[in-house]
Amino acid sequence: MGESAVKKSTKAEKMRWRWVIGASVTIVLAIALALRTTPKIPLKSGDASKTCECSKDKHMHSGIVEDCCCNYETVDHLNGEVLHPLLQELVKTPFFRYFKVRLWCDCPFWPDDGMCLLRDCIVCECPESEFPDAFKPNLRTLPFLDLKCQEGNPQSAVDRTLDSKVFRSGWTETDNPWTYDDETDNSEMTYVNLQLNPERYTGYSGSPARRIWDAVYSENCPKYPAEELCQEEKILYKLISGVHSSISVHIASDYLLDEATNLWGHNLEILYDRVLQYPNHVENLYFAFLFVLRAVTKATEYLEQAEYDTGNPTDDLKTQSLMKQLLYNSKLQAACPLPFDEAKLWKGQRGPELKQKIQSQFKNISAVMDCVGCEKCRLWGKLQVSGLGTALKILFSVNGEENLVQTLQMQRNEVISLMNLLNRLSESVKFVHEMGPEAERLVKGKIHSPTRLNGLVQRILASIVRT
Repeated sequence: MGESAVKKSTKAEKMRWRWVIGASVTIVLAIALALRTTPKIPLKSGDASKTCECSKDKHMHSGIVEDCCCNYETVDHLNGEVLHPLLQELVKTPFFRYFKVRLWCDCPFWPDDGMCLLRDCIVCECPESEFPDAFKPNLRTLPFLDLKCQEGNPQSAVDRTLDSKVFRSGWTETDNPWTYDDETDNSEMTYVNLQLNPERYTGYSGSPARRIWDAVYSENCPKYPAEELCQEEKILYKLISGVHSSISVHIASDYLLDEATNLWGHNLEILYDRVLQYPNHVENLYFAFLFVLRAVTKATEYLEQAEYDTGNPTDDLKTQSLMKQLLYNSKLQAACPLPFDEAKLWKGQRGPELKQKIQSQFKNISAVMDCVGCEKCRLWGKLQVSGLGTALKILFSVNGEENLVQTLQMQRNEVISLMNLLNRLSESVKFVHEMGPEAERLVKGKIHSPTRLNGLVQRILASIVRT
């Protein structure tokens, strides 16, 4: 090839690369401009019954919560004014503060990953000496357990007025057909002060954490929204997704921002990345909240008559009073009398078979909680799955509210997990409502910033040149 031909070839090659680079920059700028005007994604609205009266106020998520009879605005208003304040007080009472749990179980699905070694993964147990002899758990000593977490904190000490009544008086010992764990077996059980062990960021992440959720979704829950799924299967998925979203919200709301100074606070990027940017995640959070709320309201008569005896009359009267305020709240009954209508499910010839199938799936989900490698994550995972199983038991194990008090039996632990789950979901709904708009402004502002955009352009150009 002559010198003239080589020059022409080189010039053509340069022109080609200039065209590729120019086109790439144009595409990047177009994407950036599109991000500045991201359209709002409308949420699907379920069919509301004729008894629903819904307001039309502006809200970051509007309309009826799908498959429920209450809208987002009403939920936020009732939660902020009524439910959240009452639940916050209720879960701090001695009766609802302590949870009996088996933390050291072998994973039935795969070899144990080993425990998370971060301090924030460790559960602070109630000291064995402060429980009645008949109810002392069979504790195992962990070599890396930091016992200082039990010292110097007045909330870490168990109320010494507690006696054997706290864990059995007035409560039946019965299995839940929806859950895997048999909490009636006291071997290897421990008592945990939930107020001393808040659900928050622990550092438990990566492939072990992903494997837990993969097992929950892929092995036990069908993918949603597949057209062939029936209503019952979709609801199971939405419940698990809603609790998953709630867990993510609690991680974002109480996050370790700086390990060196032990600074904790809100991580709004996590909130956006894991929950807010997916409309169905927010929708499922609200759905799970209303579903569990419906279970509590359906069991009103049962919960009202239950014994909340801890040996301290003052505390016990307060617990009883708070329960009645929650169960018979006039604002809740007027604005959202039927949060979820369970009567429409399990119809037709396939009803009993389908119920048994989904019951089996949920049992597997509860069994997966024994595979969580972080103690504190395992604690809250088991509690919330137990609470959800209790809600399913209330709504689907008894036909008709009129037969509920006569036929329903619940363990003390089931009532504790049910109310603590409702409180967890209430906290998440409140945090999303209050911090959601700020999180969206923060994250979208960073995406559109010149620094972020220039970095994106540079990375794309660099990848082009390397090719």
